[in-house]
Amino acid sequence: MILDRSYGLELQPSAPFHFDGTFHKPSHFPSGDIAWQPGTLWTTRRIANDLLGLKLENTGTVDSPCVRLTIFASHSLSAGEMAAVGDEVASDYDLYADLSSFDDLLGRDELMRPVLGRWRGMRTMGGPLYESLVICVVLQNATVRRSVQMLDNLFRAYGDLLHFDGQALYGFWPPQALDAAPEEALRALKVGYRAKSLKRISGQFARGECDDSALRCLPNDELKRALLKIYGVGPATVWYLMFEVFHRNDAFDHISPWEQKIYSRLLFDQELVPAEQVLTEVERRWGRWKMLAAHYLFEDLFWRRTHAPVPWLEELIRL
Repeated sequence: MILDRSYGLELQPSAPFHFDGTFHKPSHFPSGDIAWQPGTLWTTRRIANDLLGLKLENTGTVDSPCVRLTIFASHSLSAGEMAAVGDEVASDYDLYADLSSFDDLLGRDELMRPVLGRWRGMRTMGGPLYESLVICVVLQNATVRRSVQMLDNLFRAYGDLLHFDGQALYGFWPPQALDAAPEEALRALKVGYRAKSLKRISGQFARGECDDSALRCLPNDELKRALLKIYGVGPATVWYLMFEVFHRNDAFDHISPWEQKIYSRLLFDQELVPAEQVLTEVERRWGRWKMLAAHYLFEDLFWRRTHAPVPWLEELIRL
């Protein structure tokens, strides 16, 4: 699909704002729906039945932020439609968050002070709940290399290749596509037992049982209960969703063995400490900001890895 019409908007995030720290996460595995270079992000978005290309450019500074959003479409967009896309982007990336008390907290933490200096104003990189759930499914019990292969196979079979601004990126399929797909067809894409989860989750969204906008209004306890009703969402997944999709910055109540090893190194300089000790330490240090602070520490490690290998981390990633 060629997206040959473009429309521009300016977004003004709350200060401070770190563009590259927000729009590029080295800890995320590479996927066919996103491309990044310093100062610019290209990605795709399905809004209702529209497939759009998005280009976000850094046109400001950390303390005086401005983001140029260009929307690429195959048809005309009204001013209202353009504004709705801008609102969705702002929500996905938490552009208007007030981080003043968070900055004060990290500035008093000896471990975090240099990390804050490098990434002050960084936000989470969210997205639609359905797409985030697909990512969670392909991450289950798999190496990063395997997860990349599974998502690429799904994009090739069910996604749409969008051409815009010199990029060729995939747009996510609608939930109805996997809901209607035979399980055998999904298994043929080498997703294994995850075919069942992908179909069940897609069915819930296709039937309208999950609504991102309604869920955003719920307090933490109700949001957690609602997310746990989605097929395949358990304690290891729900806090990812609460943090990355819904920006609940205290959502750090569970830790996977993989992350346990990483935080053991970062917080205690030990190969492995008990999970409960990690969770107690992040609560003690950062309280209601514990997940966002841990995210800063985690992403700082992966950004450092882009400049020089971290041997103990390479063993865990296996890309």
